[in-house]
Amino acid sequence: MMNKIGLLLLSLVLLLSISAKGQSNATEPPKKANARAAVTAPVGDPFDGASVEKMGTQCVTLETELGAIEIAMMPEVAPEAVRNFLNLAATGSFDTTKFSRVVKDFVVQGGDLQTSEKWNADLARRMAHRLPDEPGLVKHVRGIVSMARTDEPNSGTTHFFILVGPGTHLDGKFSAFGTVTKGMEVVDAINQAPANGEKPEKPVKINRASVVPCKK
Repeated sequence: MMNKIGLLLLSLVLLLSISAKGQSNATEPPKKANARAAVTAPVGDPFDGASVEKMGTQCVTLETELGAIEIAMMPEVAPEAVRNFLNLAATGSFDTTKFSRVVKDFVVQGGDLQTSEKWNADLARRMAHRLPDEPGLVKHVRGIVSMARTDEPNSGTTHFFILVGPGTHLDGKFSAFGTVTKGMEVVDAINQAPANGEKPEKPVKINRASVVPCKK
């Protein structure tokens, strides 16, 4: 009689143990086969993928040591040059860079990120990115902003120039993408500062560049 009671008690203990184990496993989320951790997509620059219409509403202000230069964009004629310029301004890449080249009564040239006080790997990467040539019908006249490049096709990077005089020999060859709407007197002052050949004795610094909606 005692043996049967003992067996019954043992069976009851085993059943309770199995039940408790099943309840414990039920609280754990099911594991998926080959489950992978979520990957966050890298965030691009502010104007990557922006439409021509959107870029056309944005203006760039270069706050230099001699005053501000305001520039309106022309994405309808050079969309990739505009996109690149807006991204460089919006990300602070132009901040603390200098106008490193001047040709009297012709151009001032900026955009050399190596002149930045915060030169780093990201700025080097941006300078390595080449842009397609986008020569349009815009004439290279006083106040036009255009992409500088070497004699090689599609070699524009971050360098840009602002004309203080006519440059008809550039028409149809270089990517004009903007125009100065305010601050040409600042551009003139940069152009006329003392220089050794095309190298300014004291290059003018861009303290800060910013992108804001154009004033209507």
